[in-house]
Amino acid sequence: MPVIIPKFEQKRITVTSEDGPLEIACQVGGNGPPILLLHGFPQTKAIWEIVAPELAKNFTVVASDLRGYGESSKPHGKEDHSTYSKRSMASDQHGLMKALGHEQFFLLGHDRGGRVSHRLAMDYPDSVLRLMVLDISPTLTMYENTTMEFAKGYWHWFFLIQAEPIPETLIGADPKFWINKHMGRHAGTGIFSAERWAEYLAGASNPQSMHAMCEDYRAAATIDLVHDRADRVAGKKLKMPLRVLWGEHGIVNKCFKPIEDWQVVAQNVSGRVVPCGHYIPEELPRELITEAQSFFKSG
Repeated sequence: MPVIIPKFEQKRITVTSEDGPLEIACQVGGNGPPILLLHGFPQTKAIWEIVAPELAKNFTVVASDLRGYGESSKPHGKEDHSTYSKRSMASDQHGLMKALGHEQFFLLGHDRGGRVSHRLAMDYPDSVLRLMVLDISPTLTMYENTTMEFAKGYWHWFFLIQAEPIPETLIGADPKFWINKHMGRHAGTGIFSAERWAEYLAGASNPQSMHAMCEDYRAAATIDLVHDRADRVAGKKLKMPLRVLWGEHGIVNKCFKPIEDWQVVAQNVSGRVVPCGHYIPEELPRELITEAQSFFKSG
């Protein structure tokens, strides 16, 4: 059973896509201006279990599963990886918000959800009023500035992009071992509730979901870079306020300069390092709540 955010309503919304109709699972709660929350890898909307109820005191909160994750549809990836391009995944979430009656909204994304958020804001700039991303620099920047330290710390970036079915088969042999070694190396496993951990393990144990996650990374190393480079050539920049938070103990802090990196693609960037690792919504929920309320309320 999925983790249920207290006082939130579970919904499954059908959106149109180039891969046919897809269902996007979400939980909705609260009142006020709408805000969309997007999770990272290899997780689900359950990452917002602590954060969402507090934000719901001031906002209409939509916590959604990305395509391929959690309870959302999991189409098999095409050869060009476009099925899991951030453009396709962003289109899903834009369609979800429109179906819920929200033409404009705030956007908060962690990890892969932050990359989907970047593309959503770039492709639908009139819809995203303010954007916050957690523990990432732009994908193109991170690939173009790969160092030995980054490759060693984020080795999964280079493992998951290997051709199907290499990573799917190896992870499928022992999903519990994989998720323990992957998530545990960033933050230990004590920050995750038993219910959230079970949901993440269920995703890693589902062959369709694990394939989707690999395709998410394959797209990031191929078609997503094509889209990002096209934006660069065209001189496109995000105009809405963008705030980035990143973990003091994470690889992003060691290897990149998030403020400077985001200034390459956005006009109005602020942010700071916070005292935790990669999983900010679960490691440092109270501080994130305060940051999000301040940033989005000022809009």
